[in-house]
This record gives sequence, C-alpha cells and structure tokens, in this order.
Amino acid sequence: MTTPRDDDRTEAAPTRPIPNGPTTVGPPGGAVEPSVTGEPERTVGPPARLKPTRISGTWVAVLASIVVLIVLLVFILQNLTDATIHFFGAAGTLPLGVALLFAAIAGAILVALVGAARIMQLRRQAKRGLR
Repeated sequence: MTTPRDDDRTEAAPTRPIPNGPTTVGPPGGAVEPSVTGEPERTVGPPARLKPTRISGTWVAVLASIVVLIVLLVFILQNLTDATIHFFGAAGTLPLGVALLFAAIAGAILVALVGAARIMQLRRQAKRGLR
C-alpha cells in the first residue's frame, strides 16, 4: 500500500469553482482545504484586493487637508510681521501670513466660481443633446 507523499499533495489538479461561492485559485497561490462533506475543495489563498471606495478617497483627502493646514499654520506663525494692505481705497494692517492666506482663499473662490460656471454650461449642453 502506498501513501501519498507531501510533495504529491501540492501538485494536485487545479480546483473547481464552488457553486454559489467564491472563485477558487489553484494551489500555486494557496493551500487546498480537504473536503469532508463531499463538496468541491476550497482554495485558501491570499485575500482578494478590495476596490477603493469614495469614503476611502475622502479619508485620503482629509489627511492631505490636515497636512496642508499644519503647513499653513506654521507659515502664518512664522510671518507675523504687520503689513499694510491697500484694497479699493481701503487700507488696513494685518500680519503678513494672514494677508497671504486671505489672498489664497480669494484665489481659490475665484477658481471655484469659474469651475462651477463651466460645469453648469456643460450640463446645459448635455440636456440639450438628450432632447
């Protein structure tokens, strides 16, 4: 009577998919579970790679925003020298870092408004194309 060697078990035939179950991968990627109930053998291997979700993308954006805010805070704290700002005839004194932050925010708002106008324009064109 011959007994199967350990080497023979790793060279088993490729496994079949389990009905109503996960798709199996052959033994090169993982070990094969023995079947006690007579069902086809299941392959145990590395977990499937998950697709990125919107929430995971949002989480990355939040972390990036935190880093940017820390950099801005350091910038403002290092540029506390007062600067005189003139805008449409009005004049005022602000710390230089705060004045530059306000200028960056105003630029971001301007870009967002132009982008929103372009999106609305494209939506109108898409609605006209559907009719």
